Amino acid sequence: MDRRLLDAAQAGKVEDLHQLLRENPLVLHTTALASAENPLHISSISGHVDFVKELIRLKPDFIKELNQDGFSPIHMAAANGRQEVVMELLKFDWKLCHLEGRDEKTPLHCAAMKGKVNVVQVILSACKECIEDVTVQKETALHLAVKNSQYEAVRVLVEKVREMKREDVIEFLLGDATIPGSGVTEVNLMNKTGLTALDVLLIFPSEAGDREIKEILHSAGAKRAQDIAFPPASFGTQNHARLNRTTTVETCSMQPNNLVNYFRFHRGRDAPGEVRSALLVIAVLVATATYQVGLSPPGGVWQDNSGTNQSNSTATNKAHFAGQSIFSTLGIISYGIFVLFNSIGFSVSLYIISILTSKFPMHFELQICLLAMFFTYNTAIITISPVNLKIFLIVLTSILPLIVSLVATWVREYVKKITKLAADMVNRIS
Repeated sequence: MDRRLLDAAQAGKVEDLHQLLRENPLVLHTTALASAENPLHISSISGHVDFVKELIRLKPDFIKELNQDGFSPIHMAAANGRQEVVMELLKFDWKLCHLEGRDEKTPLHCAAMKGKVNVVQVILSACKECIEDVTVQKETALHLAVKNSQYEAVRVLVEKVREMKREDVIEFLLGDATIPGSGVTEVNLMNKTGLTALDVLLIFPSEAGDREIKEILHSAGAKRAQDIAFPPASFGTQNHARLNRTTTVETCSMQPNNLVNYFRFHRGRDAPGEVRSALLVIAVLVATATYQVGLSPPGGVWQDNSGTNQSNSTATNKAHFAGQSIFSTLGIISYGIFVLFNSIGFSVSLYIISILTSKFPMHFELQICLLAMFFTYNTAIITISPVNLKIFLIVLTSILPLIVSLVATWVREYVKKITKLAADMVNRIS
């Protein structure tokens, strides 16, 4: 894109646009060929309504073009809360409410995710039916608003759902089934994984607005997927089949005689935040245990120096020095195996801590702490080890942090392929 055209779009200077067109009447056409992002994307984000109007008049094809991220100008304007720009684009074509971008997101989805209530109201005023649109994940705007803890957006969407009492909307949401209540239907609509808006809120907790959103959903009749009773005719649909499977698993897991299955992680029942906290506690415990065992190996360390020219009481023992592991003088191979697996456990636990705390506040400082702990562990292990093992341990403890993540990723992918292959073979045989 011409730099002068980009600057004009960012500043909203219509006069500069006209000057560029006088110099090169095809500047807008060449821009469309040279870049995935056109000036209408830029001016829509910036909120320059006059510039947007002029671009629509000069090159209306820009309206439906997607940028490199897969979004059109109205998607960008909706996500950034540019109400007047959205209104201007909808004046040109109200069907832009249904325009799909990346992951089949519509402008309403983008506005709901970002909590742009003014844009949500404008879009719903232009086209109420767009509240029925779903993403590739089968999530409505209400699901996305709840998922992103956008309290005001949830309130507006729920109110709009209550107003929708048209029979054709009910049929669209329910298929052939008929469940009393118009507004409650959309609130309890399930996404691709068989979760309602209330399920999403409980599974993906956030800090702000959760209590208010939960109260709004409850007042609108929201329920969890496992609490929704469907008529027999509706159990042929994909969502309901998933719900049956989920409910069956949870029911079985509540049997007191099957404690292993009860305490096992169940996707859709256990919150990811709680799982992360549990993994973090386990990783810290493993790191603490392996660090302590590494510094104080079984048998302790020698408190004196010894050589082959010592008295008869020690002549039969191998030479050792103060601070060396007693275990290493009794069996060097056993000691090497012990250090190898203890170091693997220590490295993996630090890797898990680093992953689970990524994007935390002061994460960089925490990384420094983990790195310092790793170096002190390496130094201690090398110090208490016999001379003929030092080089091996230096190499081992140096490369472990590099290969842990690679090996973990490789093993995980390999297990997935093996599992998938075994499942395919079972399906073919059956």
